[in-house]
Amino acid sequence: MHKRSLRRLAVPAMLAAIAVGLAAPAQAGGAGPGQGQGGKAAAEIVTGTKLEGRTAALTFDDGPNPYDTPRLLEVLKENQVKAVFCLWGDFVKQNPELVRQIVAGGHTLCNHTMNHDNLAAWTPEAIREDLEATSALLHEVAPNVPIPYFRAPYGAWGQSPQVAADLGMQPLGWGFTIEDWETQDPDVLAERLETRLRANPGAVALLHDGPAMDRSGTVEAVARVIPELKAEGWRFHQPDRRG
Repeated sequence: MHKRSLRRLAVPAMLAAIAVGLAAPAQAGGAGPGQGQGGKAAAEIVTGTKLEGRTAALTFDDGPNPYDTPRLLEVLKENQVKAVFCLWGDFVKQNPELVRQIVAGGHTLCNHTMNHDNLAAWTPEAIREDLEATSALLHEVAPNVPIPYFRAPYGAWGQSPQVAADLGMQPLGWGFTIEDWETQDPDVLAERLETRLRANPGAVALLHDGPAMDRSGTVEAVARVIPELKAEGWRFHQPDRRG
């Protein structure tokens, strides 16, 4: 296992927040284009692709990760799949070239805050300051690249959906996760990914490529499952956007 320099994922908080991420209520829409992030957005938390049938959206949280993100990008390229990367500002600072590789691969950026803090009790002003700083950092690394989505760490949304929408970022939830913070056994994760994709057509899938732990099992699960599903006619699309 690779040595990791930062291990700050709070697993109990993540487990407790899954229900929050899935069930957070819709809020009033925001129409502001923000600082060039993604155009008009609404404060409703989206969890699907808006398309019917054998479709899904792959999203990866907490990167970029110099150990596993490069291999993940190779797997996605090999399978001609585009994904959404929800990036953590601390790791963007450490790995700016990886962010540029994500963009060069045609993938979509998502603001995942600067320090991966729980926003549940934050004021709108504090949330806006953090989201703007994170987007500014992303634009410093990858100028003029749209940032059409925002995902709250731990699914602890608080007042962040409206703030994100006002900045032009659609709040991005998920339809299912594979709990890849519990294990990195590729057999277990591949089974979870395949089973839950089949059971939730059109859903946003939450996976992780961040360096808080080894993510090679997640990457291997993607490498096994995606070719099989694509051969069956599954398509991988962007998550829905409102506004």
